[in-house]
Amino acid sequence: MKKLFFTIIIILTAITTSIAQNEIDALRYSQLYYGSTARSTAIGGAFGALGADFSSLSLNPAGIGLYKISEFTFTPSFYIGRTSSKILDAPQREDYKYNFNMGNIGFVYTFFKRGNYATGNGWKAAQFGFGINRLNNFNNRMIMEGYNTTSSLMNQFVNNANGTKPSNLNDFESRLAYDAYLINPIGDSSSYTSIVNGDVTQRKTVSSNGSINEVVMSLGGNYSDKLYIGATLGFPFIRYFETSTYKEIDRDNKITNFNSFTLYDDLTTTGAGINFKFGMIYRPVDLIRLGIAFHTPTYYYSMQDEYSRRIESDLGVLGKPKASSPQGLYDYELTTPMRVIGSMAFVIGEFGLVSADYEFLDFAEARLRSDNYDFYSENNNIQGKYTSASNIRFGTEWRLDPLTFRAGYGMYGSPFTSGVNDGERRVISFGMGFRDKQFFMDMAYSYSKQTEDYYFYDPTLVKPVKNEMKGHNIMMTIGFKY
Repeated sequence: MKKLFFTIIIILTAITTSIAQNEIDALRYSQLYYGSTARSTAIGGAFGALGADFSSLSLNPAGIGLYKISEFTFTPSFYIGRTSSKILDAPQREDYKYNFNMGNIGFVYTFFKRGNYATGNGWKAAQFGFGINRLNNFNNRMIMEGYNTTSSLMNQFVNNANGTKPSNLNDFESRLAYDAYLINPIGDSSSYTSIVNGDVTQRKTVSSNGSINEVVMSLGGNYSDKLYIGATLGFPFIRYFETSTYKEIDRDNKITNFNSFTLYDDLTTTGAGINFKFGMIYRPVDLIRLGIAFHTPTYYYSMQDEYSRRIESDLGVLGKPKASSPQGLYDYELTTPMRVIGSMAFVIGEFGLVSADYEFLDFAEARLRSDNYDFYSENNNIQGKYTSASNIRFGTEWRLDPLTFRAGYGMYGSPFTSGVNDGERRVISFGMGFRDKQFFMDMAYSYSKQTEDYYFYDPTLVKPVKNEMKGHNIMMTIGFKY
């Protein structure tokens, strides 16, 4: 029961000390944030009922139907992720990481245009779009430090090792500690003891980078300037890289034959998937636009984790033994939840607009699969400990020729069941743009904030780190009409 409790809690706090495919992976790759262009970012990603922006191809494909001429766009972006960390009364630690990336690049080609576009009913145009949109950014770095009088990571390793002979210990956990002389058997038994049990400074740094990008191929159409439809075949691909260093130090020289140990983890995850999106936008009158979009689950048919771990100990006069794990490699599959997005916008002629999106998804629908492992426990925990979430986005845009000014706000609901962890995300954004007949340039800034509890290891043994994560994103979209 204790091991089950530990597993559930560690999942819910989104932290693990093992390097394996688990519920945290399913959650990480199910969370998407639309806004690959500067215009859509500036109005909070609330673009489901607006269209004529390349971000629509990943959000509501019907938006492609509002293009009247062809267009090419690209969006260079600069991102800064900053994390503040605090353990109880220890001083707050801060770290950050920055990243240059491409928010989008792609084109929309408008064809099958009727000779007299402005009058008459029927199909007025069709559109084809192709390109790439960025849906998530994993760049972040954090440093956490505190003093623990009551436990060590080695206590968890001892708990997991007890009952197992040294030759059968886990190569990625207890066996490393055993080979580095940090845990030792009691006589000839299969029970173990640790040379460190507390009174240590504990420090961890975690650096991650990567993204989820989606290659999109879309088709759309415009019927009588009243109904717009579109469909997208999406090919998302994942690149995630994480390195972490965990260290325990006897700063007060209280522990015999122990100065410190350091644990290094490296993880690389890659994946490729496929999904389908269908959407409609209806304009009953010029003032109002209503949108609806359905996203099938994304099937990642080619997920692969490469991982390794090593440990170095400093035992004073006893030396500095080291140990390394084998190189881990594992292939598996992941299915992320389906999504439904409803939208409404009020478009006030050429002067401005107000827009809102409501997105619903159930994180409990994510699934991990493999031919040689059933992921029974992991999928059970996904169903029992994750829940449905509602994401709400608002935005507005006002034109003062030759410039346009924009602002937006987004609320992303927590994926966790009630009372477990926060996980909510808030985004504030604003921007401006310039447009003429053949060229446009938009700029945007967005600020995101969320908090979460982080545990170095078993939450029954250690207090949580309170992390506050902030993201700053500056984007510029350049577009050409032809």
